[in-house]
Amino acid sequence: MRLVTLPEPDDFDAWRDAARGLIAASVPPDDIVWQVGSQAGDLFAATATPRHDPVDAAFKVPRAFIDLARDAILHRDPERFALLYTLLSRLRREQGLIEDHADPLVRRLEGLAKHVRRDIHKMRAFLRFREVPEEEASRYVAWFEPEHHILRANAAFFVNRFASMRWSILTPELSLHWDGSALREGPGASKADAPEGDPTEEVWKTYYASTFNPARVKVGAMLKEMPRKYWKNMPETALVPQLLASAQARESGMIAKARELPGGNSEIAWEALREEAMSCTRCHLYKHATQTVFGEGPVSASIMFVGEQPGDQEDLAGHPFVGPAGQLFDRALGEAGIDRSQTYVTNAVKHFKFEPRGKRRIHAKPDGSEIEACRWWIEQEQMLVRPKVTVALGATAARSLFGKVLTISRERGRAQRLPGDGGEAWITVHPSYLLRLPDEAARTTEFARFVEDLRLAKVAAA
Repeated sequence: MRLVTLPEPDDFDAWRDAARGLIAASVPPDDIVWQVGSQAGDLFAATATPRHDPVDAAFKVPRAFIDLARDAILHRDPERFALLYTLLSRLRREQGLIEDHADPLVRRLEGLAKHVRRDIHKMRAFLRFREVPEEEASRYVAWFEPEHHILRANAAFFVNRFASMRWSILTPELSLHWDGSALREGPGASKADAPEGDPTEEVWKTYYASTFNPARVKVGAMLKEMPRKYWKNMPETALVPQLLASAQARESGMIAKARELPGGNSEIAWEALREEAMSCTRCHLYKHATQTVFGEGPVSASIMFVGEQPGDQEDLAGHPFVGPAGQLFDRALGEAGIDRSQTYVTNAVKHFKFEPRGKRRIHAKPDGSEIEACRWWIEQEQMLVRPKVTVALGATAARSLFGKVLTISRERGRAQRLPGDGGEAWITVHPSYLLRLPDEAARTTEFARFVEDLRLAKVAAA
């Protein structure tokens, strides 16, 4: 058994030198114990000095392995050195292994590297410097708690970006200090060693609050990309909950006030709401959809119909319910004696979710997070239109309106009250359900039921 001691937990060069010698000596992975510094090792292991013996010329290490190793070695997993050496040993026998992303060892190391790269990104994005006046010149100090050994790997980024500043980055295990010309390392620190705030921070908070737009906030994505553990070090994050609540309440209040004013102000408010929705990025669906498909109809409508989401044709046209399901919907409205032009028609989700299949785009059902992200728009539409009756077309629409999963077969055919002051609601199937029925007889029966549901809504809205 050989004991290899590396000077630092992030020392790729030392690991590479040791691995070269061990590979040259054909030492199997199971015969090596890796440790860092003076940490306890195997009592029965013989110390192995890193060797520089030439490796077989036929054995060329792929560049992809070097890149993977440089990242993975920064992870806190104590097995990372052994895992990398095992992969290196296998590469000597299995050419092309590094490209086999299904291999358990390759997959595990790629996972380590991914976590490291993510931690590096978070440090660059969420580290905040605060000014500390000194006799010579101000120094800017930042506190950060990395998950992995990334401080040295990130040093060049901060030196290049803040070359003219005198700064220090403090972490629990290590600190970096830049004086404008040279970088030096220091021991770890505590959060108490970093300042709490400075005048610049207040200016930044004011700027952030003035540019904050709740329509573009994706709370779920924000928490995924910016976990709450980083919030305490970022001045602007303390403002987010308050800004979300106050901005949405302010806009809702303006819409409610506009609805009550004479002279067409409700139409103006609706136009402003629709224009804002055109640039919505509250969930990821906007990235692939052609456009936002907002609701349509008079804001004085007594009935509001809420569907699931735009389909392929709706996405291209920019109007709700214009495809095959929309045509069936129009026919059912006609038989129920409802003039569509006098109703407000919208969808629970405003962007088309689909799966590409060749040249076709196949409808995909929105998930809970996507429905929740769009609920704010539905709430504003309801507040502006104030329909006497809202009809949920399908389970997605019902979940959006009621904030929970409902079973259509159990809730169908009876009036219900929407949460808050949302008025009366009826739940029925989505027209696309009728198009998917297997035989003509079933379609005829279910279409008649659908028309009857629409008639009940019409009576309730009279």
